[in-house]
Amino acid sequence: MSVSVIIKWGGQEYFISSLSEEDTVLDLKQSIKTLTGVLPERQKLLGLKVKGKPAEDEMKLGSLKLKPNTKIMMMGTREESLEDVLAPPPENDDVVNDFDIEEEVIEVENREENLAKIARRVKEYKVDELNPPREGKRLLVLDVDYTLFDHKSCAETGQELMRPYLHEFLTSAYEDYDIVIWCTYLSITFPCLWQWFIAFMLDSGELGVTDNPNYKITFMLDSGAMITVHTPKRGVVEVKPLGVIWGKYGEFYNRKNTIMFDDIGRNFLMNPQNGLKIRPFMKAHLNRERDRELYKLSQYLKEIAKLDDFSGLNHKHWERFALIEQLNSIICIVQTSNL
Repeated sequence: MSVSVIIKWGGQEYFISSLSEEDTVLDLKQSIKTLTGVLPERQKLLGLKVKGKPAEDEMKLGSLKLKPNTKIMMMGTREESLEDVLAPPPENDDVVNDFDIEEEVIEVENREENLAKIARRVKEYKVDELNPPREGKRLLVLDVDYTLFDHKSCAETGQELMRPYLHEFLTSAYEDYDIVIWCTYLSITFPCLWQWFIAFMLDSGELGVTDNPNYKITFMLDSGAMITVHTPKRGVVEVKPLGVIWGKYGEFYNRKNTIMFDDIGRNFLMNPQNGLKIRPFMKAHLNRERDRELYKLSQYLKEIAKLDDFSGLNHKHWERFALIEQLNSIICIVQTSNL
């Protein structure tokens, strides 16, 4: 018997009816390659599972019991599109096109046109919640590219590109914070890869972030929640305005209980007091063994969670703050033991 499926990819649907039940999943992938140009090894077929696990390439289509015209979403990118995103990262550790926001912030933070853009995002941008906000929790907003994940280095698995201590960091943070992920690079530059990354995050066999039993992600944002602002020296740039979240979830989050980690300082232009510029995690194969940024930041988050108001903090000095708090704790322990 023939097998007919509809492959959804890149906003289009591709009808395949030339296969039989004796053909394999790999044969299906080859047919998809003919239509889309995406190599079989680059394809991720969502929903094509057996007993909860992805169907193996050698499995016959007949054993999958597919209904006629079953729709299958395919995640994958053509080789020519991958050349840029998989290119070696910059030789230095400074993120390209970043700048010090000190001189620019006064110029843009309170401009009426920028506040109006935020108001439109609050009204029009749709947030798909993964888990409901929790009463009394602070808010931690996390970038992905070079913050949690080295998205440009080559590796065999996502685990090799994941920043060290990621799961431990998120587990610790979840005790005091609701967690939001705001990824923009892939969603702007490579929309297909953004879809792939979401599936990647959801897959417990890869990063295993959104289905981890020890913490929960409240929701994810993409480039659609960003706005453009004009700066006197740098012209028009895109930024991440936390006002979009505060406008939608004002009963839970505000500038007093929110902190955002990003490796690009300009993303804080609309809310500089709430931004902490993290050291970028690049060249994972070289830096994986010695990177402890998330480990140290988990201690900082734990300390400031004791505060009712973050607005008096200068996150530029987070390492100094964390060290002082550790020393104070040691002093208290010593004094107690001497009593």
